[in-house]
Amino acid sequence: MNRLLRLGRAAGSVGAALGVAAAGAAVGYATERYVVGRSLRNDDPYADEDFGSLRGTPHMVTTDDGVDLYVEVDEAPAPVTVVFTHGYALNQDSWHFQRRDLAGRARLVLWDQRSHGRSMRAPDESITFERLGRDLGEVLDAIVPRRPVVLAGHSMGGMTILALAAQRPELFGDRVVGVALIATSARDLGAVPLGLPGPLGRVAHRLAPGVVAALARRPGLVERGRRAGSDLGYVLTRRYSFVESRSPSLVEFTAAMNASTPIEVLADFLPLFSGHDGRAALPVVARVPVLVVGAVGDLLAPVEHSRELAESLPDASYVEVADAGHMVLLERHDVVTSHLGELVDRVTAELPPAVARAGARQRWWRRR
Repeated sequence: MNRLLRLGRAAGSVGAALGVAAAGAAVGYATERYVVGRSLRNDDPYADEDFGSLRGTPHMVTTDDGVDLYVEVDEAPAPVTVVFTHGYALNQDSWHFQRRDLAGRARLVLWDQRSHGRSMRAPDESITFERLGRDLGEVLDAIVPRRPVVLAGHSMGGMTILALAAQRPELFGDRVVGVALIATSARDLGAVPLGLPGPLGRVAHRLAPGVVAALARRPGLVERGRRAGSDLGYVLTRRYSFVESRSPSLVEFTAAMNASTPIEVLADFLPLFSGHDGRAALPVVARVPVLVVGAVGDLLAPVEHSRELAESLPDASYVEVADAGHMVLLERHDVVTSHLGELVDRVTAELPPAVARAGARQRWWRRR
């Protein structure tokens, strides 16, 4: 029993070291207090930031396969809606700063992907990128039935956008007028070394799904261990999600989102990232202005993947952040939000006047 509890506490360690790196921050970590990094608390710039407190009007979108997806909407008298799609082992709250700082500049829609956050647990066999793309399409149809829309995706969320583009290309250039792809990839992440020497990285990716699946067969014990507190988990979250962050609050916020994702869900989604190939969708995405953000310190979706994305998209604005890791949307939220705001301003300025007026009026009266 004690051995299994220790295994549960180490679940995050195994995941980070063995390949959860495929597109998420790490396999769940403690949500309580940590010894490591406490000396930084007095200098923590986000010590008073109330992460996860921003809430909008709740909606539930039921997909054609019967899964309830949790959606929140922040209304604004603006013609453009931004739809935020989060990454693996995270939830919509990962967009905290973008939601905070873009309020009023656009109508904001945030949703939890199936089996994540407040959304319903989905059948194992439904966990495919094709299905995630269909989910995003159904959220658009239910919550944003008319154009114009900017789609923003981080990590797995960016891959979900590519899946939608492959399935419903008619949306892009019509209802979808802009796309932001942040710390994501259009191709296989199975060979990413995770910051490990080449042979170890390859072994890690080969073993990861089996290790996490084995842990998922004892979910009760594993979850007890994950929530019991782990300084090692804190260290690994910081290493695999951040570069220079001197904010324990940011690390703990990320760790809390990871830890709230059941180990069975981590096991269901992890195999998606080996063999992933969304490159066929890039010509569709290229129909609209695109923002690509890469982070030099990203060990999970390496910056080379972001560079390749930008090179494949002729109208892409590419931003490379030197001092950030995979959670660049938190660690350098100022950069991400600034450029996302510029994309929103650009597509808004390019809307036909009648469309812009109609969109703003429709959303404003809906709010009232």
